[in-house]
Amino acid sequence: MKKIKSIAIAVIIMAGGTTISYAQSTTKTNTKSPAKTEQKDSVYYTCSMHPEVKMASAGKCPKCSMTLEKKIVKKAEKTSSTIFECPMKCEGDKTYDKAGKCPKCGKELTEKKPVKQEKPHGHSHDEDGHHH
Repeated sequence: MKKIKSIAIAVIIMAGGTTISYAQSTTKTNTKSPAKTEQKDSVYYTCSMHPEVKMASAGKCPKCSMTLEKKIVKKAEKTSSTIFECPMKCEGDKTYDKAGKCPKCGKELTEKKPVKQEKPHGHSHDEDGHHH
């Protein structure tokens, strides 16, 4: 009887160990190949009288009790047209599409201000910039 009890306990322990080992191996497999996260349109509900009210689900406005309206914000292909550059210009006029550090000097990249195009103002200037 003692021997059967010992064998039963050993079988239970082995079965438990196998189950735990299998669970860990499948968890590790899943973490190696993360699921692709696809950006979706943003949906929220807002009040036509109080646009600052943004709720995750339909309902009534907490300020005026009007029915909230559904708003869909389409995902943008590129969320920002901001351009960044190194303040030290160590790579000349090279620009980057997101903030970070310069790969050469390590300084924080700064936002590049758009160059203002001078509009023609109806008359011409000579070489020294004066109107004659």
